[in-house]
Formats: sequence, structure tokens, C-alpha cells
Amino acid sequence: MVLLRQFTLAISAAVAVLGSLLFIGWNYFYRRRLLVCEPGPRRPAVRQVCRERQVLVLGLDGAGKSSVLRCLSGAGVSRGCGPTWGFNTVCVNILGCQLHFLEIGGSVNLRTYWTQYLQSAHVLVYVVDSADRERLPLAKAELHRLMAADSQLPLVVLGNKQDRRAALRAPELQEALSLDAVGDERKCFLLAVQLDWDGVELPRSLRELQELLLQLLSPR
Repeated sequence: MVLLRQFTLAISAAVAVLGSLLFIGWNYFYRRRLLVCEPGPRRPAVRQVCRERQVLVLGLDGAGKSSVLRCLSGAGVSRGCGPTWGFNTVCVNILGCQLHFLEIGGSVNLRTYWTQYLQSAHVLVYVVDSADRERLPLAKAELHRLMAADSQLPLVVLGNKQDRRAALRAPELQEALSLDAVGDERKCFLLAVQLDWDGVELPRSLRELQELLLQLLSPR
């Protein structure tokens, strides 16, 4: 059993690392087809384009990372979406800013390798299942491990699944995740997210996420 667990862990790590290398190489040598999100009517103007930026998307398995990325890409919500067993990539063009979202799976085997992707990211988006109260302490522990590994990377925490009855609201999540302990040297934001996709307009909470990312990534 020990040998089998070690073999499984090695295979999962190899898939994640190989996928990340393929993602970087593909973006370097080829011009990718961009998934475009049209700006909303109330979106503030950005003075300069931020060109290409990488957004690292992490969170426990089942937090809803893939669903968030599907909505941002314009593909909508996929009910019964399975967990990500390696990595997932989405490239979105917003007002001339190419955002390359890289999602790493949240299974226990892959969390060990999360910190290896922090260095190449410009922003960390950490997705939390607001209704999964039982695993909130684990989500908090993993989040603070990431923050300890990089003390300056801008952080956006998404309190997902706000439509669930058991969901913690933003003030409760802030306390449960101990976000007040974040140092002044880091830009840290908490957004409550509800993926109420109507098939036409991007959910308001994700429009707010887009605007926040543009503010964080656009040159001053």
C-alpha cells in the first residue's frame, strides 16, 4: 500500500509539472485562441493595457475553481463538474489585458506542489467553498501556508457558493480564514461569489472579480 501511494503521488506530481511546462511552452511558441469576455457597461476604463499576466487559481478540491474559470471564459456553469486531476488553463482577454488563468487541482496529492507555481504568478486567486464549514479549517491552513511561502503576491479570496443555505457570508469568512492577520505588505481582497449564470450575462460577482484583477495588474 505504501509503494502504491508513493507511485500515485509521483504520477500526480509528474502530470501537474508536465502540464505546466506544456502550458508555458504553448503560450511562448504559439498564438493561442483567446476566449473573450465583453466588458460590461459600467466597467471603469483602464488607462494602459497590462499585456499578459498569469493568475494562479488554487483551492481545495470541490471549491468550484473550474466552474469559476468556465464562467470567466464565457462557457457558463457545468453542473456536476468533476475535480481537476492535474491542471486547467483558460486565457481571457479583458480590455486588451490577456489573463492566463492556471488552475492546479486541489487534491491532497497536488497541494504539496502548489507553492512551486507562486513565483511565476502575478496574482493568486484562492477559491473557498463557503458552505463547506467542516473543511474551512483545512482551507484556512492551506491558504496561510501559501501566504507564508510568498509574503507579497497579491491575493484575492473568493467565497464561492454563496447561494447555499450553509454558506458563510463575507464577514464570517474573513474571521474563519483569519484574513485580518494578513500583513500590510500584501494586497488582500475577499469577494463573495455566486455563479448564478443565466447564459447571457456574466454573474455580477465575477464582473467584480474581473475589475479587481484589472486594477491589480494594470500598470500605474
